[in-house]
Amino acid sequence: MGIFSSVLGFFGFGFGLVGGIVVGYYLFIYFESTDVQDPKISPLVEQDQKTLERMFPEIPLWVKNPDFDRIDWLNKFLEYMWPYLDKAICKTAKEITKPIIAENTAKYKIDSLEFETLTLGSLPPTFHGMKAYTTDEKELIMEPSFKWAGNPNVTVVVKAFGLKATIQPHVDFGLKLLGADVMAIPGLYRFVQETIKTQVANMYLWPKALQVPIMDPSKAFKKPVGILHVTVVRAYKLKKKDLLGKSDPYVKLKLSGDNLPSKKTTVKRNNLNPEWNEEFKLVIRDPESQVLDLSIYDWEQVGKHERMGMNTIPLRDLTADETKSLTLDLLKNMDPNDTQNDKSRGQMVVEVTYKPFKEADSANNIGEDSNVIEKAPEGTPAGGGLLVVIVHEAQDLEGKHHTNPYVRILFRGEEKKTKHIKKNRDPRWAEEFQFMCEEPPTNDKMHVEVLSKAPSIGIHSKEVLGYVIISLADVVSNKRINEKYHLIDSKNGRIQIELQWRTS
Repeated sequence: MGIFSSVLGFFGFGFGLVGGIVVGYYLFIYFESTDVQDPKISPLVEQDQKTLERMFPEIPLWVKNPDFDRIDWLNKFLEYMWPYLDKAICKTAKEITKPIIAENTAKYKIDSLEFETLTLGSLPPTFHGMKAYTTDEKELIMEPSFKWAGNPNVTVVVKAFGLKATIQPHVDFGLKLLGADVMAIPGLYRFVQETIKTQVANMYLWPKALQVPIMDPSKAFKKPVGILHVTVVRAYKLKKKDLLGKSDPYVKLKLSGDNLPSKKTTVKRNNLNPEWNEEFKLVIRDPESQVLDLSIYDWEQVGKHERMGMNTIPLRDLTADETKSLTLDLLKNMDPNDTQNDKSRGQMVVEVTYKPFKEADSANNIGEDSNVIEKAPEGTPAGGGLLVVIVHEAQDLEGKHHTNPYVRILFRGEEKKTKHIKKNRDPRWAEEFQFMCEEPPTNDKMHVEVLSKAPSIGIHSKEVLGYVIISLADVVSNKRINEKYHLIDSKNGRIQIELQWRTS
């Protein structure tokens, strides 16, 4: 009787358990909400603070940090190429591991070990931005930021002692053996996880230097040995290039072997005998081989600027600390066999002085450009410095109704403006502004805006021709940068700005 009661009780418990699960399932389905709404999609600017904080880790770096550039083109490329890259990477992985497996199978008395499935999945990595900058050692550093929420599938078949086992590794260091989760064993999961992390850390590829010889190292790493002072005095008897009226000449000067932008004088309107008396300083690295190139161009508001003539000055012909006044005949080119050089094109007068560094002088005050970095004036706050902004020029500006450009600089609530230049798409200002800082502006940004002043007579107001936001961390670390920036909200506009960080 006791056995009979026990059997009935067991079956009663079994049927009751099954019945309870079935009834509970149907009740769950019956009372489940069917009012499922589509997710609401709205721009980031419309989100509240809590929503943005929750979404912040997923927002790309190029949105959160202006130092990172957007590289959607690379993600598009990876999306198209990922199926082929997946096959190529997996094939390479098999080829690399094949000799390693063959070496260890006999050691551990394993009959065979091979990949049953090896794929990185259908989801490629996603690049969230790229930061590129140069160091004081002239190294180009590129910092990509990417995430990979992949779905890889790696299955390994192991045969040993007449048995066959299928192992399927997971990204979270899980491990399945014969369909059972081995990681369920207490303490084993943490042990395996720490062991794999240690092995991965040992195999991690730390940054290495890749040296690509581009030019003779003896020339590439030459340090500055002196300063070349150049005064462009005047030119006369120039030949006009315009059909109507006279030419608008200006001078470009540059040292050979220097990758920096050319120096330029101002443009002298409608003048074939212009006078400039403008001074320039250029850094000399090899006075025995370098040459000063001087060219006069005819400025054009539309179209290419035509060269009116040129000549060169070999630095080896100069005597140190001695000012030399030279009158140069303007030539078409520097080919001595070109008969067109016999044609008169006018002359140019310049004064040059080569001042070599003394032993006590330090070349560390030389920036990336050709001027010497001066020290901050007396009274500069301790620990702070003087931020110098030089607005050189702009190119390819284009207004909708007018183009009378001027530059406005905004930094720490302070505003500076250049003069405006009438009807000019390629203005040159060469104006300098200074900002006294109590501390280095390492985490600050400067807003530079190019605007067009409205005509005094007309119905149109001023226009924004473009802008750029410059991070000042590089100028603090490098002491000086001189770059051309592409203007945001401008089709082809560019602006050349030089920044200096002077300390006492």
